[in-house]
Amino acid sequence: MAVWIQAQQLQGDALRQMQALYGQHFPIEVRHYLSQWIESQPWDSIDMDNPQEGAKATQLLEGLIQELQKKAEHQVGEDGFLLKIKLGHYATQLQNTYERCPMELVRCIRHILYHEQRLVREATDSPSQVSSPADALSQKHLQINQTFEELRLVTQDTENQLKKLQQTQEYFIIQYQESLRLQAQFTQLSQLTPQERMAREPTLQQKKASLEAWLHREAQTLQQYRVELAEKHQQTLALLRKQQTIILDDELIQWKRRQQLAGNGGPPEGPLDGLQAWCEKLAEIICQNRQQVRRAEHLCQQLPIPGPIEEMLAELNSTITDIISALVTSTFIIEKQPPQVLKTQTKFAATVRLLVGGKLNVHMNPPQVKATIISEQQAKALLKNESTRNESSGDILNNCCVMEYHQATGTLSAHFRNMSLKRIKRSDRRGAESVTEEKFTILFESQFSVGGNELVFQVKTLSLPVVVIVHGSQDNNATATVLWDNAFAEPGRVPFAVPDKVMWSQLCEALNMKFKAEVQSSRGLTKDNLLFLAQKLFNSNINHLEEYNSMPVSWAQFNRENLPGRNYTFWQWFDGVMEVLKKHLKPHWNDGAILGFVNKQQAHDLLISKPDGTFLLRFSDSEIGGITIAWKFENAERMFWNLMPFTTRDFSIRSLADRLGDLAYLQYVYPERTKEEVFSKYYTPVLAKAVDGYVKPQIKQVVPEFLPTSGDSSSGGTAYMDQSPSPAVGSSSHYNLYPQNHDPILDTEGEFDLEDSMDVARHVEELLRRPMDSQWISHAQS
Repeated sequence: MAVWIQAQQLQGDALRQMQALYGQHFPIEVRHYLSQWIESQPWDSIDMDNPQEGAKATQLLEGLIQELQKKAEHQVGEDGFLLKIKLGHYATQLQNTYERCPMELVRCIRHILYHEQRLVREATDSPSQVSSPADALSQKHLQINQTFEELRLVTQDTENQLKKLQQTQEYFIIQYQESLRLQAQFTQLSQLTPQERMAREPTLQQKKASLEAWLHREAQTLQQYRVELAEKHQQTLALLRKQQTIILDDELIQWKRRQQLAGNGGPPEGPLDGLQAWCEKLAEIICQNRQQVRRAEHLCQQLPIPGPIEEMLAELNSTITDIISALVTSTFIIEKQPPQVLKTQTKFAATVRLLVGGKLNVHMNPPQVKATIISEQQAKALLKNESTRNESSGDILNNCCVMEYHQATGTLSAHFRNMSLKRIKRSDRRGAESVTEEKFTILFESQFSVGGNELVFQVKTLSLPVVVIVHGSQDNNATATVLWDNAFAEPGRVPFAVPDKVMWSQLCEALNMKFKAEVQSSRGLTKDNLLFLAQKLFNSNINHLEEYNSMPVSWAQFNRENLPGRNYTFWQWFDGVMEVLKKHLKPHWNDGAILGFVNKQQAHDLLISKPDGTFLLRFSDSEIGGITIAWKFENAERMFWNLMPFTTRDFSIRSLADRLGDLAYLQYVYPERTKEEVFSKYYTPVLAKAVDGYVKPQIKQVVPEFLPTSGDSSSGGTAYMDQSPSPAVGSSSHYNLYPQNHDPILDTEGEFDLEDSMDVARHVEELLRRPMDSQWISHAQS
């Protein structure tokens, strides 16, 4: 990157130091207009102590003066008149200043370049040894903006050269017409008397010879100007293509990658305004250069001169067309992706946008965009330019939309707000592949013209892969397919190829990203959590996470094969955990009250040194989306107790906090916080007064092995409907254990058996669902 372009970005004290380098000895305007030439010269190769190097210094001075004079000559029009005078004045001034001491000019420019480079380096270098990603990104964006400034300057330079060429050619044509007039006069000499012809012929002959010699020289000069201009355009287009590659193949692809990861819960992809501004600058510079080349072609057609210029201009035209085609087709993008798990007969939305639409005036004749769903195989054929005979893999309602231009934001976009997939046509599945592993994509396509139908573009873009389902029960497995694709897709892949195996460390990153997004929590998965998940997936007892990181995980292990001894896959279990946390336990997870990712033996090991009444909450190994309470309460029979897992259905009846509040013998949340400190703020308050004469019954959680001892013999047994105040306000009772006889409610593993237990809460729930009859009325009134 040119030092001068970077120097112009300096601010504050650095800018003032840079400006102080210039003055009458070397005007800053000379540095600006000859920046490329100055920085390309071998100033440092001259030995200042060797008088014999003076010849080199003299050549550099002469070159500088010639470049200034050349630059002055190229200034045309009203805007260029004053600059032409000023640059000519500077050429004379520098000539007079350094003619007798050209080594001083070398010393001066070396001093200026050295300090400019130092100031630029100090401004761009990070204070730390290793710059942060944000600093690197900022530096990259700065370089893009600097390149745009460079492109603006060279485009302006070629514009000035083109005007100079036009003026030179127009004067040439005038002189050529003069030569034709002289030729006509020669023809008329034959009509004169010999004396008159002899008197006039020598003068005409001299004028004709002189003019023809001038025309010959000027024709060569014109041809040289044309070739120089074409070469300048070649350099501009090379820089332009490089800049476009950085923006389209780097910045835009990164934005699309962020958009894909956002589908897995990653950070938002960010606005498109910055990218659109860059793309519009590209479009503007491309159009300016395209117009310049067309004007140069017109000049060549107006005055044909044999030479290589026609071929050069044809090549320039072809290059510009390629560049603008790549820009237009690449900037037709999906701003808002359709849902990647797409259910039939369900409304969905999407937004497509043309980043250069406003700059190219596409909105003057608003194009229509059509959306079609196609299969993975059809998408592959499309990218290979193979004919798909306009086939689709389903019917989408409301699939056409006209692009709208928003004047305030300068965006041209089409908003599909009410699409619905009416029908899907599935292909033959491969091997063990299920319907929730089959990928489709939404194809958006349109056609529009640029420059009054001069260039017509057919643009197409594919959405991220979508998995089509027909029932909510398929959502879990479809989400797994989308997660794997979003996480491990490579840029530029063949649709929609993803690796069958990835490293465990890669999967950890994807799981953690998804987990934090689904649970809407900043508390992600810790190393201990990931170690537990690795042990579960690999069915291993290795206790070091680092040993798992290099282990490959296949898609089959992730969501095709069941975990050992279970009837569900790893993903189905993990998704169940996220589901119950998201719906019912998010505040408790954020509070750190749920340990979660520990197995039964690990829970016992953690509780063994804790006082009686200490408990922890962990995710069930046996039930998807289940969470169980493990606690320590030592008696003659056992030390550790494990409650049958609660699920989303249970928490829709009574919350976790209320259930824990019912069990007064659970006193401490592992490791050592009191239960009231952690959960009391989540208890449901109990209505103190009757409503319409009725007293509202309350469901209360009880564990038969831990029922309270009652002094009221008339109760006749355990009361399953408890009318006492909420645990938040009620007094706690003293709990004792029943006599030590074996209870079938506890299995040999210490878990409650679902079929043999007395699930009091669920029993009461069934009672409450029944119509209220006289016995409930009398009970409420008693």
